[in-house]
Amino acid sequence: MNATTHPPARYDDLRALFINCTLKRSPRDSHTDILLEVVRHIYREHGVACESVRLVDEEVAEGVYPDMTEHGVERDAWPTLYEKVKAADILVVGTPIWLGEKSSVCQKLIERLYGMSGELNDAGQYAFYGKVAGCIITGNEDGIKHVAMGLLYSLQHIGYTIPPQADAGWIGEAGPGPSYGDESDAGDRIGFDNEFTQRNTTFAAWNLLHFARMLKDAGGIPAHGNQRSEWEAGCRFDYENPDYR
Repeated sequence: MNATTHPPARYDDLRALFINCTLKRSPRDSHTDILLEVVRHIYREHGVACESVRLVDEEVAEGVYPDMTEHGVERDAWPTLYEKVKAADILVVGTPIWLGEKSSVCQKLIERLYGMSGELNDAGQYAFYGKVAGCIITGNEDGIKHVAMGLLYSLQHIGYTIPPQADAGWIGEAGPGPSYGDESDAGDRIGFDNEFTQRNTTFAAWNLLHFARMLKDAGGIPAHGNQRSEWEAGCRFDYENPDYR
């Protein structure tokens, strides 16, 4: 049978969280969300529980602590949102490009994720071990690979597993012009016929699914050599007595 119609596993026990870092508050249309829908559609067809958040709609405070209300901020939606991040096997971050960079909202997300560096999972590893992440990017000037490079580095640095080809995006011509999903003069939708974008977005969606499946079935990343408690207990290289454990 065709592998595209019969995937190698079931995925209906997986959860995916989509965080759209558009600068547009709801209910305004988001071009980034239109491209994220390609991934969501694939996931819903295969029973993955999907949840979407538009970060700009949430009162997430700036900062790098788990709860900024403990540091002088009146309100902070991050602790509630983090529960959704923690429950998800797959994190998909969407961002537009502004001046060649990810949005300021996306940078806030990375900072708040980084602020959870002290959290550990049940195996004593950093909290994002055993989870996968990728990114979807839109804009109308060059910068997809540059933005993806920074985003995926940040996500792997805090513990997420990044599958191959875990990024995708769409850009139009340089300068002012239509964005992804806008209606053209001919009545079709801009970018929908771009085979490169549709293919890479599909590849990213499936690679995230496959790696999430493998990690969940394996019980996550093996907890050996990467537990902070073991390091603090003395499990480190001793130059005078070189005995790795």
